[in-house]
Amino acid sequence: MADLPIALDIHWDELPVGTRFRTRKRTVTETDLVHFVNLTWLTEELFGNADPADRAAMGIPGRVVPGGLVYTFAEGLVAPSFQTAGLAFLHTEIDMQGPTLVGDTLHVDCEVVEQRATSNPDRGLVRTRNTVLNQRGTPVLVYTPLRLMRRRAN
Repeated sequence: MADLPIALDIHWDELPVGTRFRTRKRTVTETDLVHFVNLTWLTEELFGNADPADRAAMGIPGRVVPGGLVYTFAEGLVAPSFQTAGLAFLHTEIDMQGPTLVGDTLHVDCEVVEQRATSNPDRGLVRTRNTVLNQRGTPVLVYTPLRLMRRRAN
């Protein structure tokens, strides 16, 4: 099993099953939350009410962010790895593992769990298990994207 450092410009050929790599980190800010909530219209009180007394009554220790924001940040962190070779995002399953709060710093640990050729010799399919972790190393989201990718030109 190969372990890659922060990986950039990966092609299908370089991703045998068992390969692991990690993304850079990104801290979720209050501004990120406000813009995401307003852009997506997820204007429920859970995401919009910052009153500490109300937050305590909800049983939430801080400003929780939507799982959709966590997922899109994760894809943004993973994107540089596939920006040259990625052709299509075909499918994923998402499993929320725990809350993400404003101020959390996220990164993604990726492991290749499936690699297969397509009928086109220039392309292949890769599925990864992407685990989004916060600064404490706690998983907050796991998803398993299937991507169509280019093979590296010989």
